[in-house]
Order: sequence, then structure tokens, then C-alpha cells
Amino acid sequence: MPRTFLALGAINAFLCVLFGALGAHGLKHTLTTDMLVIFQTGVQYHFYHALGLILVGLVLLINLSQSRLLKLSGWLMFTGILLFSGTLYIMSVTGIRGLGIVAPFGGLSYMSAWLLFAYAAWTGK
Repeated sequence: MPRTFLALGAINAFLCVLFGALGAHGLKHTLTTDMLVIFQTGVQYHFYHALGLILVGLVLLINLSQSRLLKLSGWLMFTGILLFSGTLYIMSVTGIRGLGIVAPFGGLSYMSAWLLFAYAAWTGK
């Protein structure tokens, strides 16, 4: 399982660089300023949680390899990337603002992931 989170983190970090470049160069003249800000917010949170996935993988590898809570934390981070950042990407490119209703579920996934990470680290569970 540590390798799964390390690989997911690395792949998502790659996607962050790709999407960041796309936003800075390819979409800069296509999207409105508001939509570009939304896209960049997606990239920003995506990158934070790509690093979070790598951190989960490293902690699983080094110390808490049997921690179900830490594994759940990783899956919640990945879910947050899909729901929060994914929604922002789609919303900014398509202009469909109604998709914004999905993003808070991604935010809840992110927050839950970090709380579980903290609890697993604190308790060693």
C-alpha cells in the first residue's frame, strides 16, 4: 500500500505541473480572469494533496505500515483531488458553475484526510 500512495502522489504531482503549465500558457488567453483563478485554485490544492499522498506513502513505508486510518487518509486525499480540484478544472474550462456544488465534498474529504492523518500519527494506529 505505501507504493500505491507514493505512485498516486507522484502521478498527481506530475499532473499539477502539467495543469499549471496549461493554465499559465494554454488557457491564459482563453479563460476569463475569474475562471483562470478557479483553475489555479484547483492546481494549488491538487499540488498540496499530491504532496500529502507522498507523505502518507512515506509514513506507511517507514513507520505505520498497518495503519488503516492512515490508508483511509490517503484515499480521502485522493478523493478530494477528484472532487475538489477535478470539479474546479471542469467548471473553469466549461463555465458550468452548477458543478461548484460538488467541490465542498472534496473539501470535506481533504479536511477529513488531514484529521485522520493527525489522529493516526498521534495514536500510532
